[in-house]
Amino acid sequence: MSDISTFLMPKGFRFGAAKAGLKASGRTDFALIVADEPASATAMFTANRVSAAPLAVDKEHLRETGGKVRVVAINAGNANCAAGQAGIDAARATCAAAAKVFGCAENEVFPSSTGIIGVPLPAEKLIAAMPGLAGQLGAESDHFQRVAQAILTTDTMEKTAFARIEIDGREVRIAALCKGSGMIHPQLVPHATMLVYVLTDAEVESAALDSYLRGAVEVSFNRISVDGDTSTNDTVLLLASGASGAKIEADDAEFQAALTQVCTSLARQVVADGEGVTHVVELRIDGAASDADALKIAKAIAHSPLNKTAWAGCDPNWGRLVAAIGYSGAQIEPEKIDIWFGELRICRDGGRAEEFDEAAAHAYLKQDEFSIAIQLHQGAGKCVFWTTDLTTEYVHINADYST
Repeated sequence: MSDISTFLMPKGFRFGAAKAGLKASGRTDFALIVADEPASATAMFTANRVSAAPLAVDKEHLRETGGKVRVVAINAGNANCAAGQAGIDAARATCAAAAKVFGCAENEVFPSSTGIIGVPLPAEKLIAAMPGLAGQLGAESDHFQRVAQAILTTDTMEKTAFARIEIDGREVRIAALCKGSGMIHPQLVPHATMLVYVLTDAEVESAALDSYLRGAVEVSFNRISVDGDTSTNDTVLLLASGASGAKIEADDAEFQAALTQVCTSLARQVVADGEGVTHVVELRIDGAASDADALKIAKAIAHSPLNKTAWAGCDPNWGRLVAAIGYSGAQIEPEKIDIWFGELRICRDGGRAEEFDEAAAHAYLKQDEFSIAIQLHQGAGKCVFWTTDLTTEYVHINADYST
């Protein structure tokens, strides 16, 4: 499997981005991913019951086509959410324009939006930009990178990942890009925002593709949180062009591993680029009664303002961890809890470890990235979860976001 930093463009796709005039900054804000032929597709969307207009259209289109996508049309600067029928109409108008430009069916277009909620989307700006953008599409890495740049909102950097495997003597490539910085606590189910687009040139049927995506998402995007807010627009789309000529059936362990590697890389990049973040924290929960209980504990800790502000100040206040474990709803025995900061033993049998060195713990938490391990001694349940601290910069960014 190749290094995730290597630019490897899967065959069968073209990319491009343009300035449609949605971002006040004047930067690129409209992007297209176009498959040369209709690609097999599957997607997972936010669990938020308030969801953006394009998600409703996407679900409808995937049902109608049996999981086929020809054009992905992504705008940044406007979430097209909480806009009523006008939002649906704007998404459909974008699809109609793309279908006309690229000679495909309207239901083979997959619209996506990210930005401010509750503001009508001026679809006419996207429609006006589309013909010119269509003439600038390309299949090279710089075209791909333009899409990664155009979809950003409060992000400070593009997020991409790549993998390469060999199936029956044929090279299969995976390339992925995403955006996400704030409003990050994805709870993706099969039915600022995180948008993820994963592309492969393998030939994979939609049903198998769906199984692969669920497996990858569960241990990557569903294991991160910046601020505990679940967006209205969260989307992960997986497309397979089949252009490599390599056919992948269900339950191919190597393809699953490569897809999971790419998704995990992107998920960690999202956390690292979280709004105002100064520390990335890896939570390793072991010995829970079940994996579900391990996840409950990880989320309780990750969403605790007391823990997140302690991390911002490099304060080894481990009592806040124990408190969060206690109210998480997971099965625990307080006297069996053990905690480490990296290799430093902090808590033993539910109480302060005799070897706890506060100065050493404080120094350890000064690192940009650090790990907290918790052993519960309840069973075989476990999970790895990535989260962040909570800083005054986060408050400033979100206090001024729409003004």
